[in-house]
Amino acid sequence: MKTLSLLVPLAPLIGSMIAGLFGGRIGRRGAHSVTILGVAVSFVAALFVFNAVTLQGQGPINFTLYQWALSDGVGFQVGFLLDNLTTLMMIVVTFVSLMVHIYTIGYMADDEHNWPKGSLAGKNSYQRFFSYISLFTFSMLMLVMANNFMQLFFGWEAVGLVSYLLIGFWASRESAVYANLKAFLVNRVGDFGFLLGIATLLMFAGSMDYMTVFGTVKQLSEQSINIFGSTEWSVITVACILLFIGAMGKSAQVPLHVWLPDSMEGPTPISALIHAATMVTAGIFMVARMSPLFEHSEVALSFVMVIGALTAFFMGLIGIVQNDIKRVVAYSTLSQLGYMTVGLGASAYAASVFHLMTHAFFKALLFLAAGSVIIAMHHEQDMRKMGGLRKYMPITYLTSLVGSLALIGFPGFSGFFSKDAIIEAVKLSELPGSGFAYLMVLLGVFVTAFYSFRMFFLVFHTKERMDQHTKEHLKESPWVVTVPLLALAVPSLLAGVLIDPIVVGDYFKQVLFVDHHHAAIHHLTEHYHGVTAFILHGMTALPFWLAISGVATAAYIYLLHPEIAAAMKTKFRWLHAVLMNKYGFDDFNQRVFANGFTRIGGMFSQVGDRLLIDGLVNGTAKAVGVIAILSRHMQTGYLYHYTFVMILGLIGLVGWIVFSG
Repeated sequence: MKTLSLLVPLAPLIGSMIAGLFGGRIGRRGAHSVTILGVAVSFVAALFVFNAVTLQGQGPINFTLYQWALSDGVGFQVGFLLDNLTTLMMIVVTFVSLMVHIYTIGYMADDEHNWPKGSLAGKNSYQRFFSYISLFTFSMLMLVMANNFMQLFFGWEAVGLVSYLLIGFWASRESAVYANLKAFLVNRVGDFGFLLGIATLLMFAGSMDYMTVFGTVKQLSEQSINIFGSTEWSVITVACILLFIGAMGKSAQVPLHVWLPDSMEGPTPISALIHAATMVTAGIFMVARMSPLFEHSEVALSFVMVIGALTAFFMGLIGIVQNDIKRVVAYSTLSQLGYMTVGLGASAYAASVFHLMTHAFFKALLFLAAGSVIIAMHHEQDMRKMGGLRKYMPITYLTSLVGSLALIGFPGFSGFFSKDAIIEAVKLSELPGSGFAYLMVLLGVFVTAFYSFRMFFLVFHTKERMDQHTKEHLKESPWVVTVPLLALAVPSLLAGVLIDPIVVGDYFKQVLFVDHHHAAIHHLTEHYHGVTAFILHGMTALPFWLAISGVATAAYIYLLHPEIAAAMKTKFRWLHAVLMNKYGFDDFNQRVFANGFTRIGGMFSQVGDRLLIDGLVNGTAKAVGVIAILSRHMQTGYLYHYTFVMILGLIGLVGWIVFSG
């Protein structure tokens, strides 16, 4: 089993290395074949591990592969923890990644048109892209399979690095370079907090191993730390909040969310991979894995819940005013990540992980469907130039409908089960901030339904608004695009039935820890009476009617009375401006942080570099020059001048002897 589990991360890594190092020799077909084979082998191996660990009950399996270093009694190791949480994440990551790999064959087929003519960077770009996405898969697998904080941090930073390479893949575009630098810097802010959190646990627990740290949680909860002033802070609270700051960066929570919408500058396949199964889910997974720590700090849980609630509602509002099809889906990712975070704060870890799984399927589906539309529209992404695509792209239309219904939580679809479980858990929570969080997630249901079907209607219904040339060439995407869409549509529709055992069953027993004081999710378990009863109950609950209202409102405005949208934009111009400006986060960051640090750098350059360093160097040179000028006047070449100086010197010497004696 240990050997088989090693195959899961190593197969994509080997494929990535072959495509990256030998892409020029093996060509396009060789590059996509070897990377797809690597991810396919990883997926199959993950299924076998899942069968052994979960279905046959051999897990959890915890082993160390090798010890990288030993410092002051602390071991830094590479090891794997295979339990029900790990195996679930392994299947989700490898399956979605496999679909994205296959889809990429069609989407990147004409990638040479995205590069300037004769660009060296565009040479073998197809092979390089496959190498990157396969490396991305390896990095995420190393993260979720880790059994210690060192390996977790390695995977954490690796997905950040590869996302930088992929977001800025089209490096000839200034906007892409800006976006990947923005993502890299914002994530470094979160990662700084994450590293401090790990350091705090290492300092007080004395180990990097998960199980060792979890075993000392009682002692940690009784200890305090003085950070500044005379205030004493709970060690467990400080560590959890610092760890969550890392999650805020990776999982794009307010205010460290600003990088995620700009990640749309990368090719659509990587948008799907980042937003669905890798990177952004890393923060959610990490907090769930650290549940034994978070459950001992209500302050940290309330902080997590409030941040998630703010993200869920306010980021969803921005999606209403977006016209770029990919950006609408991007802001829906922000909002859904907020729902997962709220669930974590309500101690509904199982529901959040379940929503992570269902969201991975339907969000990947929506992104790949958006990419299919973009291919058909000759890479046009503005929804105002689309419309009526239903009759041209029936497969893309139907799969987009499935993804949209899953996203809004329509009864029977996967998103319905996971989102309703989170909302119900927040409703039952008694933690500080739970009332505010419940209001935000309820309002978010209406907002999600509205912007999702606004996009759906503008793209596939309404009148055709594309130019004549585009209209004449409209057709369904090739099979390498539509097959992944159909494959992802199946779990987007059916995965919700796994609510039992994942949420209401004992799937995460002894994996996720929930304190008996925070057992809101247990109330849901007690009142669960099967899938049918859950659906019927959901159809009488407020979230369902809010979702229906959102769809109906979008249909009324964009299908029947499109003039209302223009009138509302004019009447509420100030609100539209606020949303288009994304609440001013980007402007604030640009003016305060970017420009501020530029000014500080300019000041150090002016004072430190020019005045001090250059002044010292140039001043020394000038001093030597002045001395040389003065010395030159003393060397006249006349004998009587030298005789006169010698006499003065002799007189001075005699005077010094006389007076000193």
